[in-house]
Amino acid sequence: MEPTVIFEDNHILMLNKPAGWLVQGDKTGDPVLADWGKIYLKNKYEKPGEVFLQPVHRLDRPVSGVVLLARTSKALTRLGNLFRDREIQKTYFAVVAGRPHIPADELRHFLVKNRENNTVKAFFKMPKNQPEAKEAILNYETIWSDGERSLLKIKPLTGRPHQIRVQISSIGCPILGDLKYGAAAPLPDASIALHAFQLEFEHPVRLEKLVVNAPLPGLDVWKDWRAKFISPPEKAK
Repeated sequence: MEPTVIFEDNHILMLNKPAGWLVQGDKTGDPVLADWGKIYLKNKYEKPGEVFLQPVHRLDRPVSGVVLLARTSKALTRLGNLFRDREIQKTYFAVVAGRPHIPADELRHFLVKNRENNTVKAFFKMPKNQPEAKEAILNYETIWSDGERSLLKIKPLTGRPHQIRVQISSIGCPILGDLKYGAAAPLPDASIALHAFQLEFEHPVRLEKLVVNAPLPGLDVWKDWRAKFISPPEKAK
């Protein structure tokens, strides 16, 4: 699948990233979202030379959803400050195995990353002799469950690597397809059932509130939830 544009102006570009795409390039040489965006802008506006476009944040490779990219250095700096100061509200949806024991809760953990295998461990207390541990906070709400699967609405307050994946797994409800964090089986396209649905923030130049939603993927794992529980995306304001 190709990325799709869900909002653009002279200062920012917002894309719906398909699962499997990298936000920024790595040694694999696989498709990169930022490169796709540069080609899109260059072709649409017939721009000569290099196009400035930088992602302000990242999504894990198997995660789909909205990604915010800056088209100017001023926008990049201001948006980076908003993320740093937790002034950008993020909303995710996840389909998980089982049902959370507590239907809605705030989770607080300390996360430690293992760089050798690119996984993260979650601790309820600050672990001893782990000065690199970072606090991670999120709120979740169970939208619907049949006991075997549940749809969760998740609002992370921090932006740690693999945060949602490991924190939700820690309550016994791994995200479907997420083999790294306890899922029983992969999904057909190697994605995980985690989608970055919405960003809400102040525009870096116009200083107006902006709410942008990314439509859910068309995979079967999302089909029932998309029709019954998640309203159609609102247009950007």
